[in-house]
Amino acid sequence: MENGTNPLGNIYVSHRAIASIAYLVAQETYGVVGLTAKNLAEGLANVIVKDPTLGVDVAYNNGLIEINVYIIIEYGTRITSVANSVASNIRFKVEKAMGLPANDVLINVHVRGLRISNTD
Repeated sequence: MENGTNPLGNIYVSHRAIASIAYLVAQETYGVVGLTAKNLAEGLANVIVKDPTLGVDVAYNNGLIEINVYIIIEYGTRITSVANSVASNIRFKVEKAMGLPANDVLINVHVRGLRISNTD
């Protein structure tokens, strides 16, 4: 993805770099237990090779960055609040890191499951 042009040349940011930012931000968001694979094939591939961007897909379409995040939420938390918090936190961090305006980043949060914490 081309992020900017200056007199010395162009700046390109990889999809993987953006996915890494989204992964770390999602992990830090209250109510998120973890991220999960979007499908079985990706899940099996992650067993073989640990991927630090598991559960995050990034696409770049006509100047718009689209990020899909697949999360597992803590049972007992408000699902919509956690999903909205994940989306706004990722949007803020990606915009800040990339220097993009707010309408250039689209976040889709997919809740794949709920997990009950160990009460011990």
